[in-house]
Amino acid sequence: MTLEACAQDQYWMQAALNQAVESAAVDEVPVGAVLVLDNVLVSHGRNQPIVTHDPSAHAEIIALRNAGHRLTNYRLPGTTLYVTLEPCAMCLGAMLHARVQRLVFGAYDSKSGMVCSTLKLLDVGQFNHQLDWTGGIMQDECSHLLKSFFRSKRK
Repeated sequence: MTLEACAQDQYWMQAALNQAVESAAVDEVPVGAVLVLDNVLVSHGRNQPIVTHDPSAHAEIIALRNAGHRLTNYRLPGTTLYVTLEPCAMCLGAMLHARVQRLVFGAYDSKSGMVCSTLKLLDVGQFNHQLDWTGGIMQDECSHLLKSFFRSKRK
């Protein structure tokens, strides 16, 4: 990865982290996402299942929905989705159906991360679409936000 690509990944992950902070501010699990096309922001999302009473309102799903509306297409080829936490099965499936080109995530999720932490769904080889991915971008910052949030819940 070039130095420029690494800087872009950090820039966009910071934008996703800003969305996660907004999630935490309304007492949602702090996960944020941004979808980028040609290094231009297309959409963003943050966790909202509690406030919307919608179990599918994960940050990734919100970002994908917003992008579909904005681009007037349910397919999102050439896009990169930045998310602060390794995606679950639902979100990973939505990315594959949307034909997202690349996934970049921050923190690994040892309980429900489906890219590499628990199951490795992208390695199955049965999907029509292949998704490139990079994990661990700004991992410390993303993990710290999540750990702080859950620590405050236990007090």
